[in-house]
Amino acid sequence: MFNRRTIIGAFGAVALVGASLPASAQDMYIPLISKGFQHQFWQAVKAGADKAAAEFGVQVTFEGPDTEAQVDRQIDMLAAALAKNPVAIGFAALDSQAAIPLLQQAKDRNIPVVAFDSGVDSDIPVATASTDNLAAAALAADKMAELIGGSGKVALVVHDQTSRTGIDRRDGFVNRVKEAYPNIEIVSIQYGGGDHLQSTEITKSILQGNPDLKGIFGANEGSAIGVVNGAKELGKTDLVIIGYDSGAQQKQAIRDGVMAGAITQNPVGIGYETVKAAVAAAKGEAVEKNIDTGFYWYDKTNIDSPEIAAVLYD
Repeated sequence: MFNRRTIIGAFGAVALVGASLPASAQDMYIPLISKGFQHQFWQAVKAGADKAAAEFGVQVTFEGPDTEAQVDRQIDMLAAALAKNPVAIGFAALDSQAAIPLLQQAKDRNIPVVAFDSGVDSDIPVATASTDNLAAAALAADKMAELIGGSGKVALVVHDQTSRTGIDRRDGFVNRVKEAYPNIEIVSIQYGGGDHLQSTEITKSILQGNPDLKGIFGANEGSAIGVVNGAKELGKTDLVIIGYDSGAQQKQAIRDGVMAGAITQNPVGIGYETVKAAVAAAKGEAVEKNIDTGFYWYDKTNIDSPEIAAVLYD
């Protein structure tokens, strides 16, 4: 398991690894285009990418748009990265359809594409390193059902309805409720772009319209913190809040009892496996099509256990 201390440190929009590598390694340039860099999740993904870059002796850049709503900006970054003739590219799609023309260009130029975190609705990527978001969100639904006693009204605050992660986390939760919990009613599904402030306002609106709401699922770091803040602002202390990802604010909310628990991914592993697969693909080696990087439920009872602590990030 990766050392969590590698995650801690300054993080910029673009981080360059391997400036002092020998010429042969410098020839292997692999850009990673992320969905953003504002959340601690992406800092952790970058830490894993840095670790792999150092281990395999390649040059890696990591960048993303200022917010996860800037699909056009991400497409521009992808185009700029392809213009530098990389040996492979890692891509976490904000919009699983919009990037396909550029990814087709990469394929036509024999530049392997490795999708990470959020897949693409295409067979162009040679591999996808990600969490099984459908299964993870289904687990979140099971935990919600358990905590609200199997009946009542719940809602979802999701980061978007265009990325594979947004779609799968929404559908994984909703479908599990429909198939297993007939006495639970989903009264609202709203999208806040993963933005804390927007998700806070959405949460307040949902709570004001549904005073008897029992629980809300926040489908990524920004969404979950927005749900916590919205509930706090309205003094809603009996709401069952379940999040996704970790980060300092979510962990503190769980320790404080404000958030019941959350699903954590293995973001360092996502970054590491992305670069590892990209290096292999660039060398013409076979890579696994779907690289499942795992997920875990954590709450007050296990947040400090070694297995969980290793995949949380600060």
